[in-house]
Amino acid sequence: MRPRYRDLFDALLDPDPARTDAAYDAVLFDRAEALPDLAELLNTSPDPLLRFYAIQLMGFTEDKSAVPMVEKALEDPDASVRAEACRALEDLRSRGSVAVLDARLDDMDAKVRRAAREALAVLGGGRRRS
Repeated sequence: MRPRYRDLFDALLDPDPARTDAAYDAVLFDRAEALPDLAELLNTSPDPLLRFYAIQLMGFTEDKSAVPMVEKALEDPDASVRAEACRALEDLRSRGSVAVLDARLDDMDAKVRRAAREALAVLGGGRRRS
């Protein structure tokens, strides 16, 4: 991981909200340039909050190469990460992800099911059940 992003990712957990916001905005500004580092963060961080941020930021990259990584996050052990992955696929306008989103309609967590339904409503497709 490049040192710039390592420092920014560390700052995402800072207790000072101003420092956290500044770090988030810096990564967001870089968008797709940060994608390799976000992928590494997603794959190596034991912290669900950092994985959540990684997925959220991937959704904002507008880079379709993020789709496979975001789809993989639909299997994350943390429900918040899985729900954010649904929203990120919606942000990425990934119509090719309808089948994997449809599978999340059976998730054990209600917020994941709701996020999947909402993404499917925007992308079209899926079972759309409660």
